[in-house]
Amino acid sequence: MNPLHPIMFAGTGSDVGKSIIAAAFCRIFRQDGYRPAPFKAQNMALNSYATPEGLEIGRAQAVQAEAAGVPCHTDMNPLLLKPTSDHVAQVVLNGRPVGNSSAYQYFRKEGREELRAEVNAAFDRLRTRYNPVVMEGAGSISEINLREVDLVNMPMAIHAGADVILVADIDRGGVFASVYGSVMLLTPEERKHLKGILINKFRGDLRLFETGVKMIEELCGVPVVGVVPYYKDIYIEEEDSVALETKQVQAARGKINVAVVLLRHLSNFTDFNALERDPRVHLFYTNNTDELQKADIILLPGSKSTLSDLYELRRNGVAGAILAAHRGGTTVMGICGGYQLMGQEVCDPHHVEGDIERLPGLGLLPVTTQMQGEKVTRQVQFRFRDSQSLCEGYEIHMGETRPMEGAQPSPLNQLTDGQADGYFVDRTCMGTYIHGILDNTAFIDYLLEPFADRLADTVFDYKAFKEEQYDKLAAHVRSHVDMPLIYEILQAHD
Repeated sequence: MNPLHPIMFAGTGSDVGKSIIAAAFCRIFRQDGYRPAPFKAQNMALNSYATPEGLEIGRAQAVQAEAAGVPCHTDMNPLLLKPTSDHVAQVVLNGRPVGNSSAYQYFRKEGREELRAEVNAAFDRLRTRYNPVVMEGAGSISEINLREVDLVNMPMAIHAGADVILVADIDRGGVFASVYGSVMLLTPEERKHLKGILINKFRGDLRLFETGVKMIEELCGVPVVGVVPYYKDIYIEEEDSVALETKQVQAARGKINVAVVLLRHLSNFTDFNALERDPRVHLFYTNNTDELQKADIILLPGSKSTLSDLYELRRNGVAGAILAAHRGGTTVMGICGGYQLMGQEVCDPHHVEGDIERLPGLGLLPVTTQMQGEKVTRQVQFRFRDSQSLCEGYEIHMGETRPMEGAQPSPLNQLTDGQADGYFVDRTCMGTYIHGILDNTAFIDYLLEPFADRLADTVFDYKAFKEEQYDKLAAHVRSHVDMPLIYEILQAHD
């Protein structure tokens, strides 16, 4: 295939749909015979993923790699910021944590060029292996107060020689001002790289915006490459947990009701996407004590701050509600931080998370956790309990959990490398460090089996479902974007 320029989807602001559009183009280029790969120099998210090498990247780039049909790699997201509070984030560079930084410290000029060299080198390595590289910006393309320290938007596009498509969200309003203002605030050098504008999340009759397209093109001197309608029937993993609160709904009849406890520092909420789409399940997020009592299964998710969330669960009564529900027959399962919460105690003598050195856990599992400074990140294959099904997942955690003195080992999972994972009391009480365990059909069937008498739906294949969604997304975007123009832009001689 002829080499294509790198393409960057930058935005007029945050949450305009850059990640989803980039995923769509990863699948489109793959369908058209290319070998694309995603790239985002810097990502800020609590949702992360372990690469095959056991390193950590943002989940959005892992999703885009999946859409492209290639293994994810740290070069696709060399710099990841994982917030630990409103002002501080853990800095993950090339897949490994290198310390915590406040926003003020991080955005200083000092040391910035070292980070710029790292993200540029990651891109340079990636472009030798893939064609084209599908790049994603962050936030707004025109944060002029951060221009000198920006690593991810136009300085990255200039280094890459990328063709930039500006993505604007018409659904939030003010699309003309946001597009025109973003373009006018670019420097002459930056504007050379801006090759197109894509209007996203349009509702209504597209014919009503035909004059709007012409106005934008005349104002900005840049072609509008497409107007992509809002969709409701395509399900792609979300990058951030902003939408979780909209999923706080009451339990439903005729299905298995699964409640995910809405922790303050909840991370890796994509662990529950498969259950959310499973036709046998009604899944909702809540920290309402009454709603928890109505659940058949309560899932305790991962946390970026286990001790802080444990303290909050005890303060707001959710801990007591979980214990009461379990006494009444509700299944309780914890994943990663949720597994730590279910033990007898969580200890942090080295102050890895903060000032709290010890808190009693929920007491559902006979295990103790001690926080460690070294983060475990790896992909794993495993078999659970007596099952012969080979399952896959990944670990990202800081902490070691082991049985209390006098408690017998009772692992939930046996890893293919011989190690054991998690703890199993019975079918109603278990915990694991493995993210993605619920992406495995065999394990979901095992979890739901005690409630099988009320089910009529067939087994749900999540992997096949995701592939179908990527294809639907690609078809949706392809049908509303001028792909011949996109290819013309990506093959033009400068």
